[in-house]
Amino acid sequence: MKKFLMILTVVSIACTGTGSAAEKAEDGWVTLFDGKSMDGWKANENLDSWEIADGAIVCQGQRSHLFYMGDQAPLKNFHLKVDVMTKPGSNAGIYFHTRFQESGWPKHGYEAQVNNTGGDPQKTGSLYSVKSVTEAPAKDDTWFTQEIIVEGTRIQIKVDGKTLVDFTEEPDRKAGADFTRILSEGTIAFQAHDPNSRVYFKNIRLKKLP
Repeated sequence: MKKFLMILTVVSIACTGTGSAAEKAEDGWVTLFDGKSMDGWKANENLDSWEIADGAIVCQGQRSHLFYMGDQAPLKNFHLKVDVMTKPGSNAGIYFHTRFQESGWPKHGYEAQVNNTGGDPQKTGSLYSVKSVTEAPAKDDTWFTQEIIVEGTRIQIKVDGKTLVDFTEEPDRKAGADFTRILSEGTIAFQAHDPNSRVYFKNIRLKKLP
């Protein structure tokens, strides 16, 4: 009996230690979406391109962008994790270091592509029009985790833990005529690309970095 109690004590201590480590691993992370409302988010045009279904933000419809306007913005150095699911043939994106604008494709910041089987050759994980991924790292109808990490002039994009883009912005990088694609600071935005694309976003987690 004494031996049995000693084993239980050891197991209990081990479990407690594991729990503490898990809690520490989550330090600094905040959730940007409560799973049931658009609190903290603002769409610019075509509001009916957005809905909440099964605890996820869902886009499908005419071009629209859903900007994070909550108290964590503006963002400079950060680590973002989003669980994403695409339906076949869908295209979307996650903008960062961007700004709210009333209509059109966001002119400020960068876009992390979301596109597994859509027609655009730049697939999920691409840093759009900067660093392309030509082979989709995820499948439609299956949840995957997309991460964006910005530290100084370095941008990393990961899918399910695999680094697809590791890009350092050039010191002399110039703004384009139509899109800046330069790091500064700003917010994030999800993209509703077209009526034939349906994409889900949930478990939106953010950690600000020094």
